[in-house]
Amino acid sequence: MEGKQEQRGEEMFEAQAHLFKHMFSFVGSMCLKSALQLGIPDAIQSHGQPITLPHLISALKMEPSKSHYVGRLMRLLVHSGLFASTKLHHKEEEEEEEERYDLTPSSRLLLKHKVPSMYAYAQAVFHQAVMNPSQFLGDWLYSNQNNYTPFETAFGMDFWSYGSQNPEFSKLFNEGMVGDSGMMNLVMKDCKSVFGGLKSLVDVGGGKGGAAIIISEAFPDMKCIVLDLPHVVANLVDSRNLKFIGGDMFQFIPSADAILLKLVLHTLSDEECSKVLKKCREAISKEGKVIVIDVVINEEKDKHELTEAKLFYDVMMMSLVNGKERDEKEWKKLFLEAGFSHYHITPIFGLRSLLQVYP
Repeated sequence: MEGKQEQRGEEMFEAQAHLFKHMFSFVGSMCLKSALQLGIPDAIQSHGQPITLPHLISALKMEPSKSHYVGRLMRLLVHSGLFASTKLHHKEEEEEEEERYDLTPSSRLLLKHKVPSMYAYAQAVFHQAVMNPSQFLGDWLYSNQNNYTPFETAFGMDFWSYGSQNPEFSKLFNEGMVGDSGMMNLVMKDCKSVFGGLKSLVDVGGGKGGAAIIISEAFPDMKCIVLDLPHVVANLVDSRNLKFIGGDMFQFIPSADAILLKLVLHTLSDEECSKVLKKCREAISKEGKVIVIDVVINEEKDKHELTEAKLFYDVMMMSLVNGKERDEKEWKKLFLEAGFSHYHITPIFGLRSLLQVYP
């Protein structure tokens, strides 16, 4: 009897720890936000080697009295795998250990001026416009106004209207998208079969042209067009094989050999996706294709951490724009209903996959 009670007590405390982890998970996000605000990744990079806490405090131009607090911040970030730490033994004082902090692959992606960099993307995610709406999920789910989103509950307008009325956030958001597109360079050499041979491509919802610039430079004989809302592409400069056009993808998409939709469809409802995909179908020939870069949920094959990140994305899309992340079955249904005959999925972009869709 006592053994069962002890086992039940152990299970309850494990359950409590599990709850605490989720209740306090926001602390990890805020610590990462603070690390970016302080410039910790760049300070370590500039030091040129693993850095001690006193040297880090000095590099950050902080009061030495804050050293203990920064050490505790770094302890959590090291535990999370965002930074690494090593301990150096001093020969003259064998008992004393000096801890040094270093970058990990994750924190290297947060360097401001390194390419690729997720620094601007992280800054956009930590903006109140992205973080606040999730606090209204419960209120939104109880409401009977299905056409609204938690974002509208929080700010009284939709996400895109907020962006057009808040230039600071719009700039941050678009810089984040450009930074995210920079990750494409890592696998562009593997995409020759995807983009090679195409004479023209339209990047629908392409923002400031982050993806299109990479593609146009990798394939200089291809004519590229970026189609986005007029205020997004205003004052952007065309190049020899890249042109920016202001317009509405729900109304018209220029004809091309291929249409690119990078992280566009996951911001849309199924009904909206159907409308855009049908416009894409009209814009390509029988030999053309639509290239989609987006999340494909696969809970059976993906590792737990990857699936969790995709599900976080899904709820974020629900909170911000009434969009969603989809599994293959849902993608297939959208493609077939829009008039396409077949597709091919390649999980080449980490969290996102490359989907090639054919008439």
